[in-house]
Amino acid sequence: MKTLIIVTHPDITSSVVNKRWVEELEKFPEKYVIHQLHRVYPTGEIDVFAEQRLIEQYDKIIFQFPFYWFSCPGFLKKWMDEVLTHGWAYGSKSGYKMSGKRIGLAMSVGVDEHEYQENEKYKYTIQELLRPFELSFAYVKAAYQPFFAFYGLEYNATAERVAQSVPAYLAYLESIDAVDMNCPV
Repeated sequence: MKTLIIVTHPDITSSVVNKRWVEELEKFPEKYVIHQLHRVYPTGEIDVFAEQRLIEQYDKIIFQFPFYWFSCPGFLKKWMDEVLTHGWAYGSKSGYKMSGKRIGLAMSVGVDEHEYQENEKYKYTIQELLRPFELSFAYVKAAYQPFFAFYGLEYNATAERVAQSVPAYLAYLESIDAVDMNCPV
């Protein structure tokens, strides 16, 4: 089954890494469905019902975005607030429509990985900063997967470095495909 890639980038045309990832994913339409939120909803008004129906069609969903302000772009947070509703994503009468779906995060990160450590500049690891995502997806009974982050792009976004990110991202997506859902993650 195909993987749904939900891309949230406020300016994908000026992006270096996320745009490159989308270009690569487009080469594999048999594997990936790319859903760019800013393109689908340029006014910011989300069709909640359409998004929920889309989510229901896929067992593997990756949220791809640039990691900034120690989180995701605001439009992805808005999407989560509006789409993951009581009665659909959670609640005793919801049917938990995301239950068991493999959910992953794929992020481009500006600074180097070592800066996200307890005794470094940003004091927390990326994993710690992503806890709200982990908890949110656990709350809707989805199968939250390890995240993918490609670091150090703020000061080192050379063509060679960007090219290095592509096979790493594709390998991450393949690892999500390989997860045995009968075994705990």
